[in-house]
Amino acid sequence: MLHHPDPIVAVATAPGRGAVGIVRVSGQGLTALVLTLCGRALKPREATYTVFLDADGEAIDRGLAIFFTAPHSFTGEDVLELQAHGGTVVLQLLLKRCLQAAAETGADGASRLPHLRLALPGEFTQRAFLNDKIDLAQAEAIADLIDASTEAAARSASRSLTGIFSQEIHRLRDALVHLRMLVEATLDFPEEEIDFLHKADAHGLLLKLQQNLTLVQQKAQQGALLREGIKVVIAGQPNAGKSSLLNALAGAELAIVTPVPGTTRDKVQQTIQIEGVPVHVIDTAGLRDSLDEVEKIGIQHAWDAIEQADAVLFLHDLTRINAIDYRAADAVVASAIANKVPENVPVIEVWNKVDASCGEDLPEGLILSAKTGLGLAALRQKLLQVAGWQSVTEGIFIARERHVEALLRVQAHLNVAQIQLNQEAQALDLLAEELRLAQNALCEITGEFSSDDLLGVIFSKFCIGK
Repeated sequence: MLHHPDPIVAVATAPGRGAVGIVRVSGQGLTALVLTLCGRALKPREATYTVFLDADGEAIDRGLAIFFTAPHSFTGEDVLELQAHGGTVVLQLLLKRCLQAAAETGADGASRLPHLRLALPGEFTQRAFLNDKIDLAQAEAIADLIDASTEAAARSASRSLTGIFSQEIHRLRDALVHLRMLVEATLDFPEEEIDFLHKADAHGLLLKLQQNLTLVQQKAQQGALLREGIKVVIAGQPNAGKSSLLNALAGAELAIVTPVPGTTRDKVQQTIQIEGVPVHVIDTAGLRDSLDEVEKIGIQHAWDAIEQADAVLFLHDLTRINAIDYRAADAVVASAIANKVPENVPVIEVWNKVDASCGEDLPEGLILSAKTGLGLAALRQKLLQVAGWQSVTEGIFIARERHVEALLRVQAHLNVAQIQLNQEAQALDLLAEELRLAQNALCEITGEFSSDDLLGVIFSKFCIGK
């Protein structure tokens, strides 16, 4: 997604009816367009109640117009916002009028705003990034703030948008640049050998840099969890209470519950919140051999979900704990889950229907009743534990998987740099290269080193008009 200098226009509010709708224009030299659309000049950064005129001078609507002159605007270009009544037809008429007025010629015979076109998804935010109004992490935080599904995620995205995450990255970068300077200076003056690095405490600087990186990684992992959440699949034999457990966790009757085995034929998913963390809970068909073609498809979907889960709740029926055939079938399911689930994905043993059990010796694992709610609080805490969530959210910023992955690469390069530094003068050139690669990986987060392909992927996922 390359930057084009053409002026752009789009509806900046969500589709549908609303009290207020906004049409936004961004580009260089919007003064002539402002005069045409509003019939008057506008004071910069001051809301003006005016009439929006069509080509025949008739009123399309009346509303507020705000003109932001470059570089004091969101995009760094001239920006005009027309705030009208939020009807779909009204906004489309305003959008059409903007494009029409831009193509009209003035007294000098030139178009008022040549090449005005509809904006691409995320193009307003992309221009803000390219014009150094925000960095890449802040740009992503805008989309994350809009998409936030929990209050904690929204607050963390807001912190990233204000630049807290970027400031953490800049502090790491500055420390890394300082360390690189020491190493490069030693390479430039080889007669100083390793003594120069010893006197500058390069070992201590690198250790402190690694420690600070670890702290940032912990916050980034928490932020990524707030953004992405955790995918939890409820698996087990028919009639273990999987659908009842989904309903109990969600607090709503989402899945049909009957005594008939095989009632659930396909996945039923609901996102719940546990301490602000999104938990995507998936109820699946009971795992068993079946001759029913529809049920077989549902069971295959269940296995597909299990393979893609971040955690699996293996649900057992406590009332059938002593049934030989049930325990044998459970062993088969357990073996299949072990073969299909990666080693790093936790499988949590959960025993349901404690309210209906006959007081047998309780097995290991979480004991609960989806019917009465007993044990659900412990299950929620267990899910947070396996997700790696820490209850203290103060200072956490929103983060993405690409940020976590970039920080892991920085860590890997610094670990190799530590080895090279320990070898002293024999590997200073390799040490310098590892530090350079670490800085490049770090700066990918804020966009100081980013490919056009990466920018295209990021901004294309924004809504149009943002």
